[in-house]
Amino acid sequence: MTREERLLAAVIDAVDTLVEDFDLIDFLHTLCDRCVELLDVSAVGVMLEDPGGSLQLIAASDEHTRLLELFALQHDQGPCVECHRSGTARLNIDLDSTAGTAPFPVFAARARGTGFLTTHALPMRLRDTVIGAMNLFDTRAQALSAVDTRVAQALADVATIAVLQHRTVAHANQQRAQMRAALTSRVVIEQAKGILAERWNTHVDNAFDALRRHARTHRIGLTRVCRQLIDGELDIDAITHT
Repeated sequence: MTREERLLAAVIDAVDTLVEDFDLIDFLHTLCDRCVELLDVSAVGVMLEDPGGSLQLIAASDEHTRLLELFALQHDQGPCVECHRSGTARLNIDLDSTAGTAPFPVFAARARGTGFLTTHALPMRLRDTVIGAMNLFDTRAQALSAVDTRVAQALADVATIAVLQHRTVAHANQQRAQMRAALTSRVVIEQAKGILAERWNTHVDNAFDALRRHARTHRIGLTRVCRQLIDGELDIDAITHT
């Protein structure tokens, strides 16, 4: 597909969130994948604010990024954490220590160990409401162009509207339960990834891709598939291993 077609596909993904059985976790993982494709970056992570106001990692494009983002939350530092607090973008952050000016020194060192040299953080915000942040990582020391910056913020804005719409569909007193359910779903997904990766003796990223393909092929929510696998209701041999 052309870049314009991929961008349109990302918007269509957001439109699909208008249905009641919309899977928030799968949508945000798809957003990460779309950003990697459209923005020519190496990895993407998405954090959302929980009912208590703290950031929680909800989606990442790969396992290395997931662990790095969790590290940022544990140490309460990094571009996503600061972006969420300020509600403003942090772009073209040089993680290379050779210049002696790398911000977030603990986070930067961990990011370099993962292979990343540049990072960008964009707020997930609607007017004055900031619900999270999207982090872009690149293994190359290169700036995000003005065009790509606009595309990245547009995708973050679309995702924000989708998340808020999803919350609006539910009754107001169910909003807290929704976030708790999303966090519970994340735990279920991580467990299923681990089970499948161990059984296949493969990387967790490969296991996760297989689970997502199975969910989409059979038109079943990702979280439901993962729970079926954990509970033994889904035969591992029924999942296509590529």
